[in-house]
Amino acid sequence: QVQLVESGGGLVQSGGFLKLSCVASRTVFIIDSMGWYRQAPGEQRELVGTITSARTTNIADSVLGRFFISGDYAENTVYLQMKSLKPEDKATYYCNAVARRNGRAQQLDYWGQGTQVTVST
Repeated sequence: QVQLVESGGGLVQSGGFLKLSCVASRTVFIIDSMGWYRQAPGEQRELVGTITSARTTNIADSVLGRFFISGDYAENTVYLQMKSLKPEDKATYYCNAVARRNGRAQQLDYWGQGTQVTVST
């Protein structure tokens, strides 16, 4: 099992900045990638960005140039720096980890509880 704990959400004015953090519990699982998804009310959960253990990153076009993902796999931590926030960025942001048991190929998805980001006009 991999437990994920997010922090850093909150209320910010339009144009503001927030940094989200997510820490994965100590685990015997190998974490291959970590990332962030978000879900606005009435909408489907969507990818924001991911970073692999090889430091390959992927950022959604909708936030490219405003959001930056980084990670420290020695600490099993992933960060999401969000600048120039817009009201449409309001959502619950979920941390995700893709992990597998040592020696196994099957990857499993793990999710945090989510942290709320609200952007006021």
